[in-house]
Amino acid sequence: MTTNGPDTDSGGQRPEQWERQTLEKLAFAALDEQRKARRWGIFFKLFIAGYLLILLLLSQAEFGRMGLTGRHTALVNLEGVIEADGEANADSVITGLRAAFEDKATVGVILRANSPGGSPVQAAYINDEIQRLRDKHPEIPLYAVIGDTCASGCYYAVASADKIYANQASIVGSIGVLMDGFGFEGTMQKLGVERRLLTAGEHKGILDPFSPLDAKSRRHAQAVLDDIHRQFIEVVKRGRGDALKGGKELFSGLFWTGEKAKELGLIDEFGSAGQVAREVIGAEDIVDYTVQPQFFDRFAKRLGASMARVVAGEWLGKGGSALR
Repeated sequence: MTTNGPDTDSGGQRPEQWERQTLEKLAFAALDEQRKARRWGIFFKLFIAGYLLILLLLSQAEFGRMGLTGRHTALVNLEGVIEADGEANADSVITGLRAAFEDKATVGVILRANSPGGSPVQAAYINDEIQRLRDKHPEIPLYAVIGDTCASGCYYAVASADKIYANQASIVGSIGVLMDGFGFEGTMQKLGVERRLLTAGEHKGILDPFSPLDAKSRRHAQAVLDDIHRQFIEVVKRGRGDALKGGKELFSGLFWTGEKAKELGLIDEFGSAGQVAREVIGAEDIVDYTVQPQFFDRFAKRLGASMARVVAGEWLGKGGSALR
């Protein structure tokens, strides 16, 4: 039988040795955690720095293209829904067009349009600026080149171009105006829900989706739509002139393929941006003057999209579902 002396523990160690070893283990564990945290910190810092460097180089490349001194065709993109807060907004498109026209090496300008339409106000701003720039720089032609779609507000925007080009399968037209919504008053009655709408002004609650649409409100809303439609038609007739060959059907809101649009006079010829630059303008080199989103906006958007993909992948890996 063995007994521990007063200066040893059950493992034969002195108390001070055991305490020292425990403190050493804790210290080394803390140091190890600090090293891991430092390594991850360095990794993320390098990752972010590398990402910023890549975006900076891309931005410099864009500015380098803008600094081209030889004769060239200027390109401005009109892409997506036309709206004040979107990328296809009047301020951005107009800024790009002004820069394109003001460059002394610009031989011609192409407005490449691919949009289902959007705000009539934003479209009108773009159309007005096209007319102004054409009057100010009569020696520089401006051609609209339609991609997949140029409908409604998009056609409003480009109607004043010198010529409009498209593909045979492009979707063109939809010269009309709409205002849509829902009416829930019947549903509320079935559910026994009472709508309490207080207004100052007889018609302030017009088009409220939870109230009945009376005849007077309908007539007023229709009059507003008719006014905007009339303005749209006037812009198209002024821009296209005698080229238009269709009747009232042109302004009914219908849309057509590029092939049919040419027959109706909505477009002039078939062609891509490259073809127009090379064969019509005569300057094959193309410089993109499209205003890009702000650097940090693009970075935040791309980083947000990357994080969303990571989170989605993690969630799906744990049994989530997604639409295909």
